[in-house]
Amino acid sequence: MSTVHELSIAMAVVDQVDTALRERGAERVPVRSLTLRVGELSGVVPEALDFSFGVAAEGTALADSRLLIETVEGRARCEGCGRDTATGMPPDLWCGACEQAMSLTGGRELEIARVVLEDLDIRQGDDVPEASHVPHR
Repeated sequence: MSTVHELSIAMAVVDQVDTALRERGAERVPVRSLTLRVGELSGVVPEALDFSFGVAAEGTALADSRLLIETVEGRARCEGCGRDTATGMPPDLWCGACEQAMSLTGGRELEIARVVLEDLDIRQGDDVPEASHVPHR
């Protein structure tokens, strides 16, 4: 079920969280849960990511953590009439109101949104500069 794509993402997430824990001196504090925001247009299969996360987390502070995945819907905005709408899957990037092309505004996210430790809660935007976003190519 796991793909190389999701495994590399899971490994990057584990590495970034592990780095953030070390920077805070919390590398020995077990992670209870990790929340990822995954856009429906990101090309990530949530089930494969969940499986891959279990493999990537083995032997780390995240080994017994629970992975929570929040799906972010694809959204687009029409440059012609300003309409903002869900894109659907597969994405429809043509405005039904004025028949012009639309630009994606959401749905490609892949972010670490929240890390809950035994005694600490780190949220996106906290003082964890490199651990709040997983680059997605």
